[in-house]
Amino acid sequence: MAAKKQAAKGAAKAGKAYSNARTNPYLQRLVADAELRENVREAYESARKAYGRMANGKTPSKVLFEDKKFQKELSNAAESLRDAGATLRQSPKRKKRLGVGKLLLLGVVGGVAALALSEGLRSKVLDLLFGAEEEFDYSSTTAPPAPAPEPAASST
Repeated sequence: MAAKKQAAKGAAKAGKAYSNARTNPYLQRLVADAELRENVREAYESARKAYGRMANGKTPSKVLFEDKKFQKELSNAAESLRDAGATLRQSPKRKKRLGVGKLLLLGVVGGVAALALSEGLRSKVLDLLFGAEEEFDYSSTTAPPAPAPEPAASST
C-alpha cells in the first residue's frame, strides 16, 4: 500500500513539474529559439572542457594563470553565456501577422481598384446590382402627323 501512495506522490510531483515547465517563459523560449539552445550548448561544452583541464592533475593556480587553452575555453563559455543571456533579455521574435481589420481593408481597397480599372468587371457589378440593361426599341403607336398643306402660290 505504501508503494502505491509513494507512486501517487511521485506522479503528482511530476505533473506539477510538467505544468510549471509548460508555463515557464524561459523554458518556452529555450524550446522555441534555436540560437538560444546553441549558445547554451556551446557554453556547456566549453565549461566542461575547461573543467577537464582544471582537473588534469596540475595545481589550480598554475592552470588558471598559465594554461592558455583553459583560459580560451573559459572565455568561450563566458561569451556563450553572455550571448544566451542577451537572447533571453530580448523579446521573442514573433511572426508578423496580418490582422482581420488589415486584411479586410486590403480586400476593400483591392476591390475598389479592380472596379475602377476594369470596364468588364464594372459592367458586371452594375448588372448584378441594377439588373441587366435592356435594349430599348421605341415604336410609336400613333400615326405620324399629316403634312401641313402647302400655301398656294399667290401671284400678285
